[in-house]
Amino acid sequence: MVKAFVVIVAVGLSVYCLYEIAGTPARAVRAMPKAVWFLVVLVPIAGPLAWFLGGREAPRAGPPPRPQPRVVGPDDDPDFLWRIQQRERRSKRQGGDEDPPPAEPT
Repeated sequence: MVKAFVVIVAVGLSVYCLYEIAGTPARAVRAMPKAVWFLVVLVPIAGPLAWFLGGREAPRAGPPPRPQPRVVGPDDDPDFLWRIQQRERRSKRQGGDEDPPPAEPT
């Protein structure tokens, strides 16, 4: 039972590390290239520990980065809506708001 637990933990750590290495940008991997880390973590217990201690970039201290502002469509932009209203008012004052008469059927 204990042997099965150790095997499950070793395989689980290796699988987790493989997934983490695959998702880590190459510039954030320390000490060795990603391809070598893929091989290292296959060594039971010692490989994943090496990855946790020396392979991945340490988490940064401090506040999390500010979220990027979301893209706002033109119909949500107050300035855009204001300009449209101004154009409509101008065209109504100038009499350009009327539709042309329908064409006569031939």
